[in-house]
Amino acid sequence: MRILIRATAALLVLVTYLSASGQAVQEPFPVKRQESAETWRRDGWNAIDRSKSQKIRKGKAKNIILFLGDGMGVSTLTAARIFEGQLRGESGEENRLSFEEFPYSALSKTYSANQQTSDSAPTMSAIMTGVKTDEGTLSVDQGIVHADYKTVAGHETKTLLEMAEDVGKSTGVVTTTRVTHATPGACYAHTADRDWESDRDIQIRKKDAYDAKFPDIARQLIEFRHGDGLEVAFGAGRNKFIPNTKADPILPNVKGERLDGRDLTQEWVAKQPGSAVVYNKQQLAAIDPKKAKHVLGLFATDNMQFDKDRVDKQLDEPSLTEMTTKAIDILSQNKKGYFLMVEGGRIDQAHHAGNAYRALQDTVELSNAVRAAVGKVNLDDTLIIVTADHSHTLTIMGYPARGNNILGLVREIGTDGNLEPDYKRDQLGRPYTTLNYTSGRGYTGATNQQAEGSKKYPADTRGVKGIAKGRPDLTKVDTEDPSYEQEATIPLADETHGGEDVAIFATGVDSYLIHGSMEENWIFFVMADAFGFRPK
Repeated sequence: MRILIRATAALLVLVTYLSASGQAVQEPFPVKRQESAETWRRDGWNAIDRSKSQKIRKGKAKNIILFLGDGMGVSTLTAARIFEGQLRGESGEENRLSFEEFPYSALSKTYSANQQTSDSAPTMSAIMTGVKTDEGTLSVDQGIVHADYKTVAGHETKTLLEMAEDVGKSTGVVTTTRVTHATPGACYAHTADRDWESDRDIQIRKKDAYDAKFPDIARQLIEFRHGDGLEVAFGAGRNKFIPNTKADPILPNVKGERLDGRDLTQEWVAKQPGSAVVYNKQQLAAIDPKKAKHVLGLFATDNMQFDKDRVDKQLDEPSLTEMTTKAIDILSQNKKGYFLMVEGGRIDQAHHAGNAYRALQDTVELSNAVRAAVGKVNLDDTLIIVTADHSHTLTIMGYPARGNNILGLVREIGTDGNLEPDYKRDQLGRPYTTLNYTSGRGYTGATNQQAEGSKKYPADTRGVKGIAKGRPDLTKVDTEDPSYEQEATIPLADETHGGEDVAIFATGVDSYLIHGSMEENWIFFVMADAFGFRPK
């Protein structure tokens, strides 16, 4: 008999039975359709027929949109797909993210020139320039020395965005991180250190580069010398653009961090007619795309909020979907076409915090942005690619029954073919979750030095302190709490990236070139070919 119905973060969770400890046990989310052998056969043949009827679009693309889910590995895709379906009260496994409907896909090998498991700087540089490079550097070749500014000159690798500007196309970057962060930065900047986002960053990290006035990433965005400059730059990081003597335009008690006295937001506006800077959702919505020529959107001092928190707190930050659609409206005014990069950047940062909930919700929002973009373009003259720069160590484990809450404790199908009445137990007699991390601060091994939260998530939401004899008993822990940090095998201050291949999805012009196992830098050549940028 069902004894409890509870709603958690819009997930309708049906609960039945009592566990061995007397706690209610969740019932799986229901499969919404009647299934049989004939159902699976029909679905399979329908998929084959769709593939056979798929239009192959060849020729030259007018527009290219590159979506980048930072850290969006295959396990993240699977978990987010199920998470989204369960938000609708469905079992979730049969759900598909918007870009999983694209006709072409491949695997991308994400190693960099000097690392098996890479960070975002060399991986995005490979995608944007076609050249693999070293850890921590942006759009330069591997002939430079990391953090040595003197080695940059002559080793810059031209980006697809720069090429697009040079032929008169409009360009833009959209991100939920700072616009000077590694992924957007690789589109327009060339530097020996991805962390040189402002002159203060350089002064702190490399005094000789600061004394030499090597241009920080924010400066390189404003001083961009290709074409007439980026038409769109939406994201966060106002502190990188404002001097330390000036108050933030939204938070008067906060000052910028620049040491050179330059207000780069004012320089953006003064550089060309039709330029504007916007700071919140309302200002962005008010922008007339037919009149706007160059729009800089800086919606937070540091990174933007996770989508979960943006929605719950009703913040005046725009969603990734809203930024994407506004960017397309502005860029599409150019009859020569455009290049747009859109990053779901905080997927990565939630994973680093060991917090699967926020990573999955930000992945769903990226899917929403892709769906909105597809609805606004003509795929006969546009190429859309969705990929990740690298993976994370998120794992999907155990043998949970179909529809088992993706954030919950594992319940299995018994040997009799029926759902077992209690959660599955490990050899300590304790239940465990489907989602976990290989590394991170959710470590719960045989130690009394447990992860006790962080500045970002100060509460000890796992409900464990000072465990000295193995894993905690999660029976009475709310693993669906949005701030719950999944257990981790290796204790680290932050969860690490994963080194396995990531997925690429493509639709539109030249999308058929995405197939098989690809080097990550080959994505650049697909895009360059679509734009007709082949060497003479």
